[in-house]
Amino acid sequence: MQFLASDALARARRVRLVIFDVDGVLTDGRLWYGPGGEELKAFHAFDGHGIHLLRMGGIDTAIISGRESQAVEERARELGIVHVVQGASDKRRAFERMLRKVRAKRAATAYMGDDVVDLPILTRCGFACAPHEAPEDVRRRVHYIASASAGHGAAREVCEFILEAQGKLERVLARFRK
Repeated sequence: MQFLASDALARARRVRLVIFDVDGVLTDGRLWYGPGGEELKAFHAFDGHGIHLLRMGGIDTAIISGRESQAVEERARELGIVHVVQGASDKRRAFERMLRKVRAKRAATAYMGDDVVDLPILTRCGFACAPHEAPEDVRRRVHYIASASAGHGAAREVCEFILEAQGKLERVLARFRK
C-alpha cells in the first residue's frame, strides 16, 4: 500500500535532483555472487525507464551506495547517471559533498533509500522515499512509501510521482505516443 505524507506533493514539486540507493531500491536487495566471487545485480527495466523519464523532464539523477560494484557503474553509465558515489561508509557526508558538487539545495533533493543506513540522507533531503519493504524505523521518517517492490518498479513509481507533481509526466510520456 502506498503512503503519502500530507506535504508529499508540495515536496515533490520542488525536486530538481533525485538520488537513489542501489541495494534494496534499484535492486530487490538480494546479493548474488558468481563463481569467481564477482557481485551480480539484477535491475528492472521499469526503474531504469523511470530514471530516463526524470532526465527527459529536466530532473537530474544520482546514486549514493554504501557498496561498490562494477554492475552499478555499468548501469549508471547505461542510464546516463553521471553523479555516482559508491563505497559511501558515511552517507551523510557523501550527500553533503554531492549537494556542493552539483550545487543543489536540500529542499530540492529527493532520496530513495530502504534501510537505517539511509536515514542520514532521508532525514535531510527535501523529499524522502522508500520501497514498501523498508523497516518501520525508515517508513516512519519518509514522505512517500511506494506500493511497488524494491527492484520491481518502486523507483519508477517515485519517478512518475515527482513528474506528475511537477506537471511534466504527460508531456514526457507524450513523446512515446506519437
